[in-house]
Amino acid sequence: MKHFSNPLADRMRPETLNEFLGQEEIIDDGKLLKKAIELDQLPSIIFWGPPGSGKTTLAYIIAKKTKSDFKKISAVDTGLKELREIVEIAKQNERLGKKTILFIDEIHRWNKKQQDALLPDVEKGRIILIGATTENPSFEVIGALLSRCRVFVLKQLTKENIIKIITKAIKDKEKGLGYLKIKMDKKVIDLLAHMSNGDARTALNVLEYATSLSKNITSEIIKEAFQKSYLLYDKNGEEHYNIISALHKSMRGSDANAAIYWLCRMLEGGEDPLYIARRIIRFASEDVGLANSLALEQAVSAYNACHYIGMPECGVILAQAVVYMAKCKKSNELYVAYEKALNDVREFGNLPVPLHIRNAPTKLMKDLNYGKDYKYSPDFNYQEKQEYLPDKLKNRKYLK
Repeated sequence: MKHFSNPLADRMRPETLNEFLGQEEIIDDGKLLKKAIELDQLPSIIFWGPPGSGKTTLAYIIAKKTKSDFKKISAVDTGLKELREIVEIAKQNERLGKKTILFIDEIHRWNKKQQDALLPDVEKGRIILIGATTENPSFEVIGALLSRCRVFVLKQLTKENIIKIITKAIKDKEKGLGYLKIKMDKKVIDLLAHMSNGDARTALNVLEYATSLSKNITSEIIKEAFQKSYLLYDKNGEEHYNIISALHKSMRGSDANAAIYWLCRMLEGGEDPLYIARRIIRFASEDVGLANSLALEQAVSAYNACHYIGMPECGVILAQAVVYMAKCKKSNELYVAYEKALNDVREFGNLPVPLHIRNAPTKLMKDLNYGKDYKYSPDFNYQEKQEYLPDKLKNRKYLK
């Protein structure tokens, strides 16, 4: 039996663009990236895409195709010390007329100071940067560095792409699992491709682990091999904000079905239920507001219930809350009024309180006309005519 020192996902990594699956929008014939690789005229670039979409693989293909000194580091466990060492090598390569490509995996993990240190050598062309990130580079890569790079967006691999990758790994006798003579029918391959959620690395890692359990791979074995959630959900990343936005907008649009789906995505991905409950509380005032005063009570009750019993039992409580919000009549009148008033506060600053509605607990204050001519509302059956806003904002209307 064969023994490999590196994992299946690493062994099955394509070595040429012709072997690479997916991302046709950026690597097909005539596309800028393919031309740059073939002509060995690569600019500094950022690959932005979900896990397992091929960012690292493309970097390795570039390394093999171009005549450059290829250096790879991960921003997770390296910093300025390692960068300075690479810069020194790049300077030597420059004197020899040789290019240096620096691949930084998870470049979004580097702070501003570390990214700043890249600028001079990237700007001079001494280092050709390939940065890989799962996060939106507009937010995670400093502007000065981003402006010197071409951004290529990689999409999640399709289910069909993943099926081809799995099938090739099963049949390949040299680098794959062909020597094991695995039995795995199309339905099981389809299940693995589905559960991998567009992540080729996950598909191959799970497949490799499954073969350690049995050579006859069944659906039950695949499910067992998935020891953690297969849903893409980074609680500190962009997808977190994308999905909470989807939940909020589904409730706002009164689509209870979509709202409960996005709720389940968040919970299955490991989101803190109290975070979701807090967002529902906000929604109750921002989007339901005056149309249904019970919405806020429902949201606060859901938060307290989640606090009391936790997951997984509180999932259905959150479902009740999001469906309730989705089905409520909506009014943003309160939210709009609040924003208008807030803008006036920020624009006009500390406007003085009108004298007639100031409190006058001392003689001096009374002598200064604090509270003078104030009309006590109950005495006028709440029909009194007096101004409660500062003079500069007289007759301002925030509510309809």
